[in-house]
Amino acid sequence: MADKMFLYWGSGSIPCWKPMIVLEEKGFGRYKNKLITFSKNEQKGEDIMKLNPRGQVPTFKDGDIVVNESNAICDYLESTYKGSGTKLIPDDKAKRAKVLQRMHEAASNLQQKMIMDVIYYMWQTKEEDQKKEEVKKKFDALKEELQRWEGYLGETKAFLAGPDFSMADVYFYPYIFFAVRVGLELEKLPNLKAYFDRLSTRPSLKNTQPPHWKEEPPKSTPLKGLL
Repeated sequence: MADKMFLYWGSGSIPCWKPMIVLEEKGFGRYKNKLITFSKNEQKGEDIMKLNPRGQVPTFKDGDIVVNESNAICDYLESTYKGSGTKLIPDDKAKRAKVLQRMHEAASNLQQKMIMDVIYYMWQTKEEDQKKEEVKKKFDALKEELQRWEGYLGETKAFLAGPDFSMADVYFYPYIFFAVRVGLELEKLPNLKAYFDRLSTRPSLKNTQPPHWKEEPPKSTPLKGLL
């Protein structure tokens, strides 16, 4: 099955990383793929544009079927190949509800409060244009958000939505990895630190880690000293 699959992706993109984790977990690690270079605007190349008119990655093909958007690809792979590899969304109604809840919490809240409101703001706004009160408000909101996830992990004691690795972890872990990369120190969040250390040894997460993150330091560490 993997030989029919093709993924266009970019290194350092959390949306690209998520379906790559799912492909590994489902046992499709030998899929065909092409790493594009964002700095060369290759996501707007003809080969991608004919499949994804938005000119974005990830762009995914499974035979003649094209699926774009990170979450849609993850959902497609799990629902289409339920019997392959790791079951990422449980059949049990209550367990499935918790996984779905945590998936969408991560996708909405961490994306906004961590990536958009803090990291990108600090990277894209000149220091002289940053307003101290606004920065404090953004940082306080992120600290509160991280404490919420610390509490969730205190309840489960294992993975994000229970005793088993699930799609919730696929959605959540890349944000925490990125946060640590740009300076987040987890010592004051012991449940989150234990989770991060444990999952960082999982093959699907190690094998799909953005390659340039292994070779290049971040341009700055805006989350250093957050806690």
